[in-house]
Amino acid sequence: MHFDLTDDQRAIHDAAFRYAEAELHPLFARMDDDDWYPPDLMRKLGADGYLGLTAPTAQGGSGMDLLSAGLVAEAFGYWNTNAAFIWGPHENLCLNNLLRNGTPEQIARFAPGLISGETIGALGLTEPGAGSDALGSMALKAVRDGGHYVLNGRKMFISNGPVADVVLTYAKTDPSKGARGISAFMVETDTPGFSVAQTLVKMGWRGCPTGELVFEDVRVPARNLLGVENGGVGIVMSGLDIERAFLGLPYIGAAQRCLDLSLDYAATRRQFGRAIGTFQMIQSHLADMAVAIESARIYAYQALAACDALKQGEGGRGAIHRLCAGVVLNGSAMIARVTDLAVQIHGGSGFVWETEVNRHYRNARIASLGGGTTEMRKIIIAEELFRARGLRPD
Repeated sequence: MHFDLTDDQRAIHDAAFRYAEAELHPLFARMDDDDWYPPDLMRKLGADGYLGLTAPTAQGGSGMDLLSAGLVAEAFGYWNTNAAFIWGPHENLCLNNLLRNGTPEQIARFAPGLISGETIGALGLTEPGAGSDALGSMALKAVRDGGHYVLNGRKMFISNGPVADVVLTYAKTDPSKGARGISAFMVETDTPGFSVAQTLVKMGWRGCPTGELVFEDVRVPARNLLGVENGGVGIVMSGLDIERAFLGLPYIGAAQRCLDLSLDYAATRRQFGRAIGTFQMIQSHLADMAVAIESARIYAYQALAACDALKQGEGGRGAIHRLCAGVVLNGSAMIARVTDLAVQIHGGSGFVWETEVNRHYRNARIASLGGGTTEMRKIIIAEELFRARGLRPD
Protein backbone atom coordinates (compact mmCIF):
# COMPACT_ATOMS: atom_id res chain seq x y z
CA MET A 1 0.00 0.00 0.00
CA HIS A 2 1.32 3.46 -0.88
CA PHE A 3 1.05 5.63 2.20
CA ASP A 4 1.90 9.30 2.27
CA LEU A 5 1.63 11.79 5.11
CA THR A 6 0.06 15.21 4.85
CA ASP A 7 2.11 18.35 5.32
CA ASP A 8 0.45 18.86 8.71
CA GLN A 9 1.36 15.34 9.82
CA ARG A 10 4.96 15.81 8.75
CA ALA A 11 5.07 19.06 10.69
CA ILE A 12 3.71 17.30 13.79
CA HIS A 13 6.39 14.63 13.54
CA ASP A 14 9.18 17.13 12.93
CA ALA A 15 8.17 19.31 15.88
CA ALA A 16 7.92 16.29 18.18
CA PHE A 17 11.29 15.03 16.91
CA ARG A 18 13.02 18.31 17.77
CA TYR A 19 11.26 18.46 21.13
CA ALA A 20 12.23 14.89 22.04
CA GLU A 21 15.85 15.50 21.03
CA ALA A 22 16.04 18.50 23.37
CA GLU A 23 13.88 17.32 26.28
CA LEU A 24 13.75 13.50 26.32
CA HIS A 25 17.07 12.27 24.94
CA PRO A 26 19.09 13.82 27.80
CA LEU A 27 17.09 11.65 30.25
CA PHE A 28 17.65 8.35 28.45
CA ALA A 29 21.01 7.27 29.89
CA ARG A 30 20.09 8.00 33.51
CA MET A 31 16.73 6.27 33.17
CA ASP A 32 18.37 3.12 31.88
CA ASP A 33 21.50 3.15 34.05
CA ASP A 34 19.77 3.91 37.36
CA ASP A 35 16.22 2.64 36.66
CA TRP A 36 15.28 6.26 37.32
CA TYR A 37 11.76 7.58 36.85
CA PRO A 38 11.77 11.32 36.03
CA PRO A 39 9.19 12.62 38.53
CA ASP A 40 8.35 15.77 36.58
CA LEU A 41 8.19 14.12 33.14
CA MET A 42 4.41 13.96 32.76
CA ARG A 43 3.79 17.48 34.04
CA LYS A 44 6.45 18.72 31.62
CA LEU A 45 4.84 16.88 28.71
CA GLY A 46 1.44 18.25 29.69
CA ALA A 47 2.68 21.82 29.97
CA ASP A 48 4.36 21.53 26.57
CA GLY A 49 1.22 20.22 24.86
CA TYR A 50 2.17 16.56 24.44
CA LEU A 51 -0.61 15.03 26.52
CA GLY A 52 -4.21 14.73 25.36
CA LEU A 53 -3.22 14.61 21.71
CA THR A 54 -6.46 12.86 20.72
CA ALA A 55 -8.62 14.91 23.10
CA PRO A 56 -10.83 17.58 21.54
CA THR A 57 -9.46 21.11 21.67
CA ALA A 58 -12.50 22.17 23.68
CA GLN A 59 -11.25 19.87 26.46
CA GLY A 60 -7.73 21.24 26.33
CA GLY A 61 -6.37 18.60 23.96
CA SER A 62 -4.86 18.82 20.50
CA GLY A 63 -7.68 17.19 18.53
CA MET A 64 -5.33 14.90 16.60
CA ASP A 65 -6.25 11.72 14.83
CA LEU A 66 -4.55 8.52 15.96
CA LEU A 67 -2.02 8.51 13.13
CA SER A 68 -0.84 12.02 13.98
CA ALA A 69 -0.52 11.03 17.64
CA GLY A 70 1.38 7.94 16.51
CA LEU A 71 3.89 10.14 14.70
CA VAL A 72 4.62 11.82 18.03
CA ALA A 73 5.11 8.36 19.54
CA GLU A 74 7.56 7.50 16.77
CA ALA A 75 9.57 10.67 17.39
CA PHE A 76 9.62 10.05 21.16
CA GLY A 77 10.74 6.45 20.60
CA TYR A 78 13.64 7.60 18.43
CA TRP A 79 15.16 9.73 21.16
CA ASN A 80 14.04 7.99 24.36
CA THR A 81 12.05 4.76 24.12
CA ASN A 82 11.84 4.50 27.89
CA ALA A 83 10.13 7.88 28.23
CA ALA A 84 7.85 6.94 25.34
CA PHE A 85 6.66 3.91 27.30
CA ILE A 86 5.73 6.04 30.29
CA TRP A 87 3.91 8.50 28.07
CA GLY A 88 2.20 5.88 25.83
CA PRO A 89 0.29 3.89 28.49
CA HIS A 90 -0.90 7.17 30.02
CA GLU A 91 -1.80 8.83 26.73
CA ASN A 92 -3.30 5.90 24.84
CA LEU A 93 -4.22 3.06 27.18
CA CYS A 94 -5.77 5.26 29.86
CA LEU A 95 -6.68 8.68 28.47
CA ASN A 96 -7.70 7.69 24.95
CA ASN A 97 -9.83 4.82 26.31
CA LEU A 98 -11.52 7.28 28.66
CA LEU A 99 -12.20 9.68 25.80
CA ARG A 100 -13.66 6.88 23.66
CA ASN A 101 -15.83 5.28 26.32
CA GLY A 102 -16.47 7.72 29.15
CA THR A 103 -19.56 9.78 29.80
CA PRO A 104 -19.30 13.58 29.49
CA GLU A 105 -19.28 13.75 33.30
CA GLN A 106 -16.45 11.21 33.59
CA ILE A 107 -14.41 12.93 30.92
CA ALA A 108 -14.94 16.31 32.60
CA ARG A 109 -13.72 14.84 35.92
CA PHE A 110 -10.72 12.85 34.81
CA ALA A 111 -9.48 14.24 31.50
CA PRO A 112 -8.21 17.68 32.62
CA GLY A 113 -5.72 16.21 35.10
CA LEU A 114 -4.58 13.57 32.60
CA ILE A 115 -4.11 16.21 29.90
CA SER A 116 -2.15 18.53 32.19
CA GLY A 117 0.00 15.70 33.55
CA GLU A 118 -0.99 16.49 37.12
CA THR A 119 -2.70 13.10 37.11
CA ILE A 120 -0.84 10.02 35.85
CA GLY A 121 -2.84 7.26 34.22
CA ALA A 122 -2.45 3.51 33.78
CA LEU A 123 -4.47 0.55 32.55
CA GLY A 124 -5.00 -2.56 34.67
CA LEU A 125 -5.80 -5.73 32.71
CA THR A 126 -3.12 -8.39 33.28
CA GLU A 127 -3.08 -10.36 36.53
CA PRO A 128 -0.66 -12.81 38.17
CA GLY A 129 -2.71 -15.70 36.77
CA ALA A 130 -4.21 -13.98 33.74
CA GLY A 131 -1.86 -13.02 30.92
CA SER A 132 -2.68 -14.28 27.44
CA ASP A 133 -6.03 -15.44 28.81
CA ALA A 134 -6.63 -12.05 30.40
CA LEU A 135 -10.42 -12.18 30.10
CA GLY A 136 -11.15 -15.82 30.82
CA SER A 137 -8.76 -16.11 33.76
CA MET A 138 -9.47 -12.72 35.33
CA ALA A 139 -9.85 -13.09 39.09
CA LEU A 140 -10.24 -9.49 40.27
CA LYS A 141 -13.90 -9.13 41.25
CA ALA A 142 -16.18 -6.13 41.63
CA VAL A 143 -19.33 -6.59 43.71
CA ARG A 144 -22.07 -3.93 43.75
CA ASP A 145 -22.79 -2.53 47.21
CA GLY A 146 -25.25 0.32 47.10
CA GLY A 147 -23.66 3.27 45.36
CA HIS A 148 -20.26 1.58 45.13
CA TYR A 149 -18.50 -1.44 43.70
CA VAL A 150 -16.13 -3.29 46.04
CA LEU A 151 -13.00 -4.54 44.25
CA ASN A 152 -10.82 -7.39 45.46
CA GLY A 153 -7.86 -8.96 43.64
CA ARG A 154 -4.55 -8.11 42.00
CA LYS A 155 -3.16 -6.75 38.76
CA MET A 156 0.34 -7.54 37.49
CA PHE A 157 2.87 -6.05 35.04
CA ILE A 158 1.01 -2.73 35.06
CA SER A 159 2.90 0.04 33.26
CA ASN A 160 2.84 3.24 35.35
CA GLY A 161 1.04 1.28 38.07
CA PRO A 162 3.40 2.25 40.90
CA VAL A 163 3.09 5.99 40.12
CA ALA A 164 -0.47 6.20 38.75
CA ASP A 165 -3.16 8.40 40.23
CA VAL A 166 -5.92 6.67 38.28
CA VAL A 167 -6.01 3.17 36.83
CA LEU A 168 -8.55 2.13 34.21
CA THR A 169 -9.22 -1.26 35.78
CA TYR A 170 -11.05 -4.33 34.47
CA ALA A 171 -12.86 -6.58 36.93
CA LYS A 172 -15.35 -9.46 36.88
CA THR A 173 -18.81 -8.23 37.82
CA ASP A 174 -20.56 -11.46 36.80
CA PRO A 175 -18.14 -14.42 36.83
CA SER A 176 -20.86 -16.73 35.48
CA LYS A 177 -20.73 -14.90 32.15
CA GLY A 178 -17.00 -15.33 31.60
CA ALA A 179 -15.58 -12.62 29.33
CA ARG A 180 -19.09 -11.16 28.99
CA GLY A 181 -19.16 -10.49 32.72
CA ILE A 182 -16.33 -7.95 32.85
CA SER A 183 -16.68 -4.25 33.63
CA ALA A 184 -14.29 -1.29 33.45
CA PHE A 185 -13.73 1.20 36.26
CA MET A 186 -11.76 4.38 36.76
CA VAL A 187 -10.04 3.60 40.05
CA GLU A 188 -8.38 6.44 41.93
CA THR A 189 -5.30 5.11 43.67
CA ASP A 190 -5.75 7.16 46.85
CA THR A 191 -8.83 5.05 47.60
CA PRO A 192 -8.42 3.04 50.85
CA GLY A 193 -7.48 -0.58 50.16
CA PHE A 194 -5.46 0.15 47.05
CA SER A 195 -1.71 -0.50 47.28
CA VAL A 196 1.37 -1.31 45.22
CA ALA A 197 2.74 -4.72 46.22
CA GLN A 198 5.98 -4.36 44.27
CA THR A 199 7.75 -2.35 41.62
CA LEU A 200 9.40 -4.75 39.19
CA VAL A 201 13.06 -4.62 38.15
CA LYS A 202 13.24 -5.25 34.40
CA MET A 203 15.96 -5.87 31.82
CA GLY A 204 14.49 -3.16 29.61
CA TRP A 205 12.04 -0.26 29.87
CA ARG A 206 14.11 0.84 32.84
CA GLY A 207 12.82 3.97 34.50
CA CYS A 208 9.30 2.99 33.42
CA PRO A 209 7.61 2.01 36.70
CA THR A 210 5.89 -1.36 36.28
CA GLY A 211 4.28 -3.13 39.19
CA GLU A 212 1.82 -5.38 40.95
CA LEU A 213 -1.31 -3.67 42.26
CA VAL A 214 -3.45 -4.87 45.16
CA PHE A 215 -7.16 -4.22 45.64
CA GLU A 216 -8.45 -5.05 49.13
CA ASP A 217 -12.06 -4.00 49.58
CA VAL A 218 -11.50 -0.97 47.39
CA ARG A 219 -14.78 0.93 47.24
CA VAL A 220 -15.18 2.53 43.83
CA PRO A 221 -18.17 4.86 43.27
CA ALA A 222 -20.67 3.50 40.78
CA ARG A 223 -20.29 6.71 38.79
CA ASN A 224 -16.73 5.54 37.98
CA LEU A 225 -18.08 2.57 35.99
CA LEU A 226 -16.88 3.09 32.41
CA GLY A 227 -19.59 2.08 29.98
CA VAL A 228 -22.22 -0.33 31.26
CA GLU A 229 -21.97 -3.14 33.78
CA ASN A 230 -20.69 -6.33 32.10
CA GLY A 231 -19.85 -4.31 28.99
CA GLY A 232 -16.11 -4.15 29.56
CA VAL A 233 -15.21 -6.68 26.87
CA GLY A 234 -16.00 -4.17 24.13
CA ILE A 235 -13.74 -1.59 25.76
CA VAL A 236 -10.98 -4.18 26.22
CA MET A 237 -11.00 -5.44 22.66
CA SER A 238 -11.27 -2.09 20.85
CA GLY A 239 -8.64 -0.72 23.22
CA LEU A 240 -6.29 -3.64 22.55
CA ASP A 241 -6.54 -3.18 18.80
CA ILE A 242 -5.67 0.51 19.08
CA GLU A 243 -2.94 -0.23 21.64
CA ARG A 244 -1.29 -2.75 19.31
CA ALA A 245 -1.23 -0.29 16.45
CA PHE A 246 -0.22 2.73 18.53
CA LEU A 247 2.47 1.30 20.79
CA GLY A 248 4.34 -0.16 17.83
CA LEU A 249 5.33 3.34 16.73
CA PRO A 250 7.92 4.00 19.48
CA TYR A 251 9.65 0.80 18.39
CA ILE A 252 9.78 2.04 14.82
CA GLY A 253 11.40 5.21 16.11
CA ALA A 254 13.89 3.18 18.16
CA ALA A 255 14.69 0.98 15.17
CA GLN A 256 15.33 4.03 13.01
CA ARG A 257 17.67 5.35 15.69
CA CYS A 258 19.56 2.04 15.67
CA LEU A 259 19.91 2.19 11.89
CA ASP A 260 21.17 5.78 12.02
CA LEU A 261 23.68 4.95 14.76
CA SER A 262 24.82 1.93 12.76
CA LEU A 263 25.27 3.99 9.60
CA ASP A 264 27.40 6.50 11.49
CA TYR A 265 29.48 3.75 13.07
CA ALA A 266 29.95 1.83 9.82
CA ALA A 267 31.11 5.00 8.07
CA THR A 268 33.78 5.81 10.69
CA ARG A 269 34.90 2.49 12.21
CA ARG A 270 37.97 1.30 10.31
CA GLN A 271 39.31 -2.24 10.05
CA PHE A 272 41.80 -3.67 7.56
CA GLY A 273 42.58 -0.14 6.47
CA ARG A 274 39.08 0.96 5.49
CA ALA A 275 35.65 1.79 6.93
CA ILE A 276 33.62 -1.31 7.76
CA GLY A 277 30.74 0.21 5.79
CA THR A 278 32.64 -0.66 2.61
CA PHE A 279 32.32 -4.38 3.34
CA GLN A 280 29.40 -6.04 1.60
CA MET A 281 28.40 -8.03 4.69
CA ILE A 282 27.90 -4.82 6.70
CA GLN A 283 26.05 -3.27 3.77
CA SER A 284 23.78 -6.32 3.72
CA HIS A 285 22.96 -5.81 7.40
CA LEU A 286 22.17 -2.14 6.85
CA ALA A 287 19.95 -2.89 3.86
CA ASP A 288 18.03 -5.54 5.81
CA MET A 289 17.49 -3.07 8.65
CA ALA A 290 16.22 -0.32 6.35
CA VAL A 291 13.75 -2.55 4.50
CA ALA A 292 12.39 -4.07 7.72
CA ILE A 293 11.86 -0.64 9.28
CA GLU A 294 10.11 0.86 6.28
CA SER A 295 7.82 -2.16 5.93
CA ALA A 296 6.85 -1.99 9.60
CA ARG A 297 6.31 1.77 9.38
CA ILE A 298 3.88 1.58 6.46
CA TYR A 299 2.04 -1.33 8.11
CA ALA A 300 1.67 0.63 11.36
CA TYR A 301 0.53 3.83 9.64
CA GLN A 302 -2.11 1.88 7.75
CA ALA A 303 -3.41 0.30 10.96
CA LEU A 304 -3.60 3.58 12.89
CA ALA A 305 -5.46 5.23 10.04
CA ALA A 306 -7.93 2.33 10.08
CA CYS A 307 -8.33 2.56 13.86
CA ASP A 308 -9.50 6.16 13.52
CA ALA A 309 -12.66 4.82 11.91
CA LEU A 310 -13.45 2.49 14.83
CA LYS A 311 -16.73 3.34 16.53
CA GLN A 312 -17.23 2.96 20.27
CA GLY A 313 -17.18 -0.72 21.23
CA GLU A 314 -15.94 -1.86 17.83
CA GLY A 315 -12.81 -3.93 17.43
CA GLY A 316 -11.74 -7.32 18.67
CA ARG A 317 -13.07 -9.03 15.55
CA GLY A 318 -12.72 -8.87 11.80
CA ALA A 319 -10.26 -7.16 9.48
CA ILE A 320 -9.18 -4.49 11.97
CA HIS A 321 -8.42 -7.14 14.61
CA ARG A 322 -6.26 -9.05 12.14
CA LEU A 323 -4.58 -5.88 10.91
CA CYS A 324 -3.58 -4.68 14.38
CA ALA A 325 -2.36 -8.11 15.45
CA GLY A 326 -0.31 -8.23 12.26
CA VAL A 327 1.23 -4.84 12.92
CA VAL A 328 2.53 -5.82 16.34
CA LEU A 329 3.57 -9.31 15.16
CA ASN A 330 5.59 -7.81 12.32
CA GLY A 331 6.86 -4.92 14.43
CA SER A 332 8.16 -7.12 17.24
CA ALA A 333 10.07 -9.28 14.77
CA MET A 334 11.41 -6.14 13.12
CA ILE A 335 12.73 -4.51 16.31
CA ALA A 336 14.31 -7.78 17.46
CA ARG A 337 16.09 -8.17 14.12
CA VAL A 338 17.14 -4.53 13.78
CA THR A 339 18.54 -4.20 17.30
CA ASP A 340 20.37 -7.51 16.93
CA LEU A 341 22.01 -6.33 13.71
CA ALA A 342 22.84 -2.96 15.29
CA VAL A 343 24.71 -4.72 18.09
CA GLN A 344 26.43 -6.94 15.53
CA ILE A 345 27.61 -3.96 13.50
CA HIS A 346 28.89 -2.23 16.63
CA GLY A 347 30.79 -5.36 17.64
CA GLY A 348 32.18 -5.46 21.17
CA SER A 349 31.01 -1.94 21.97
CA GLY A 350 27.43 -3.02 21.23
CA PHE A 351 27.72 -5.60 23.99
CA VAL A 352 28.53 -2.92 26.56
CA TRP A 353 25.59 -2.01 28.80
CA GLU A 354 25.70 1.77 28.48
CA THR A 355 25.92 2.02 24.71
CA GLU A 356 22.74 3.26 23.10
CA VAL A 357 22.27 0.27 20.80
CA ASN A 358 22.57 -1.98 23.86
CA ARG A 359 19.77 -0.07 25.58
CA HIS A 360 17.55 -0.55 22.53
CA TYR A 361 18.50 -4.23 22.29
CA ARG A 362 17.32 -4.88 25.85
CA ASN A 363 14.16 -2.82 25.38
CA ALA A 364 13.25 -4.76 22.26
CA ARG A 365 12.65 -8.03 24.09
CA ILE A 366 9.31 -6.92 25.53
CA ALA A 367 7.90 -6.27 22.04
CA SER A 368 7.02 -9.94 21.54
CA LEU A 369 5.26 -10.08 24.92
CA GLY A 370 3.45 -6.83 25.67
CA GLY A 371 -0.08 -6.24 24.42
CA GLY A 372 -0.44 -9.95 23.67
CA THR A 373 2.34 -12.42 22.96
CA THR A 374 3.62 -13.34 19.52
CA GLU A 375 1.83 -16.67 19.84
CA MET A 376 -1.52 -14.98 20.56
CA ARG A 377 -1.05 -12.58 17.65
CA LYS A 378 -0.57 -15.50 15.27
CA ILE A 379 -3.68 -17.22 16.61
CA ILE A 380 -5.72 -14.05 16.07
CA ILE A 381 -4.50 -13.66 12.50
CA ALA A 382 -5.16 -17.31 11.61
CA GLU A 383 -8.64 -17.28 13.16
CA GLU A 384 -9.59 -14.13 11.28
CA LEU A 385 -8.27 -15.59 8.02
CA PHE A 386 -10.52 -18.62 8.47
CA ARG A 387 -13.46 -16.42 9.50
CA ALA A 388 -13.07 -14.20 6.44
CA ARG A 389 -13.38 -17.28 4.24
CA GLY A 390 -16.35 -18.63 6.18
CA LEU A 391 -14.30 -21.60 7.31
CA ARG A 392 -14.25 -23.24 10.71
CA PRO A 393 -11.63 -25.98 11.05
CA ASP A 394 -12.66 -28.87 13.32
